Amino acid sequence: MIGGGHAVVHYTGIHRATKDLDIFCQPQEYPKILKCFAENGYRTELTDSRWLAKVFKGDYFIDIIFDTVNNICKVDDTWYAYAEEGDFCGIPVKFVPPEELVWCKIYVQNRERNDSADVNHLLLKTGHGLDWARLWKRLDTHWHLLLAQLLIFQFVYPSDYRSIIPDWLFHDLISRAKEQYDLPPSLEKVCRGPLIDQTQYEVDIKDWNYKAYTIMTV
Repeated sequence: MIGGGHAVVHYTGIHRATKDLDIFCQPQEYPKILKCFAENGYRTELTDSRWLAKVFKGDYFIDIIFDTVNNICKVDDTWYAYAEEGDFCGIPVKFVPPEELVWCKIYVQNRERNDSADVNHLLLKTGHGLDWARLWKRLDTHWHLLLAQLLIFQFVYPSDYRSIIPDWLFHDLISRAKEQYDLPPSLEKVCRGPLIDQTQYEVDIKDWNYKAYTIMTV
């Protein structure tokens, strides 16, 4: 499945120059893909065994993606089941579903790259047909990010959000946010910042004694 910038072009029509192509697959599939390219003369590398491999030809390269850098958005059968068929350079292909594309991009919020505008454009152009329940399920654990994104969408598109964002979803998210104040604070000093930016929140973990991950027995 094609993702990244080319999928954004497919769903929104927004074109931008790029030297790479993002191909999404399941974790068990990438070894065969790398082997196929290597046998045909391409240089390949397993960049990070947790989520990324690459294929090179001159100045161009393909990212073979089977998870995300935070190990949250692992590719599974559902991606293929809902993938949208389309055309890429005259070849019939499948594109990452818009719900999963939003799911991946909502975690990209670092200084060098922030995909919030991509997410807004995807919601604007695909929102009327989006499976909001499935997107909600994908982001249920980190629902704060979805709420934050929808508030930004309201700000950016004040004339469109009512017809695109389901009111049941927005009210549910707002209700959850209110309930946070009825709960006791976490005993552990937790910072989930590294899930969206591993660089800018490094100081929280290294110097300010916040925890991003905790391994302990109970």
